[in-house]
Amino acid sequence: MPDTARRLVVIMLFDGVDLLDVTGPPEVFSLALRETEEAAGYRVLLAAATTDPVTTGAGVRVLPDVTFAEAAAGAIDTLIVPGAVEVDAERRVHPLVDPRLVEWVRVLAARAHRVASVCVGAHLLAAAGLLDGRRATTHWSTARRLAADHPAVTVDADPIFIREGDVWTGAGISACLDLSLALIADDLGEAVALRVARQLVMYLKRPSGQSQFSAPLEQVSTTRRVEDLRHHVLRHLDTPLTVADLAAYAHVSDRHLTRLFKTELGMTPHAYVESVRVEKARQELESSDATLERVAALCGFGTTDTLVRAFRRRLNTTPTEYRRRFRLPARH
Repeated sequence: MPDTARRLVVIMLFDGVDLLDVTGPPEVFSLALRETEEAAGYRVLLAAATTDPVTTGAGVRVLPDVTFAEAAAGAIDTLIVPGAVEVDAERRVHPLVDPRLVEWVRVLAARAHRVASVCVGAHLLAAAGLLDGRRATTHWSTARRLAADHPAVTVDADPIFIREGDVWTGAGISACLDLSLALIADDLGEAVALRVARQLVMYLKRPSGQSQFSAPLEQVSTTRRVEDLRHHVLRHLDTPLTVADLAAYAHVSDRHLTRLFKTELGMTPHAYVESVRVEKARQELESSDATLERVAALCGFGTTDTLVRAFRRRLNTTPTEYRRRFRLPARH
């Protein structure tokens, strides 16, 4: 395996591993290559104890590319550690933590620029000592177990993913897609991650926040007129964007515009505009130090009172509390 591979992503494989944890991230990284003018440079390798086929928890067999020992021979940009569970007779979920696998996590993590766990893979990171003194998340069903087994880890079961320095932890199985998008944003910028999310027909950005905070930045529309209106809204958030304004832009009546939005997006024009403004405000609160007055102006709320009311209505929190909980760490 060449040491010069740019942005080499190694995903650990083992019997019983959750299939989506393994297959989801490569799909996201491959779309990053499609959505960039220059080659994104991701290369994904599946590594296991041997190169024999591995049977996943879904019963699907997956063929590793390299062994753990071969993967450890060179530098790794991103090590992804998925998880596996077993369910007992009372339908309780238990994470599988093989000591031999934990040792390989330690070895491979030492060769990696950053490490990310998916779902109950956090239990493997914790057993390897990689989460000591850090805040981390995992699937809600095993969060208490993680906290009990590893008191040196601050477990927060609410966020979709958490970044603590060069260690990332993701929550439920499908959160591997959100986590992968966040890794792409970290490498290639938010614009590329945005385009990848559109290809996945996903949320353009679900920040490292609770799923209850997850509202789509982009709704799926089937007509060119509504698609054009959506992009018009995104480009002009700091303008009034009333129903009359949007109807005039689309050259339709107010009533016809409302009917279009309800049919295509399942909501009124006013509700859609507010949802997009809230999402934009969330991005600003997560990634900038702008004052609430500035955020309100940028996103078209006009006043901080209007911004606060929209956050309470849609997210059941305040902008200040949201920023306190979900402010992204500064990059160094």
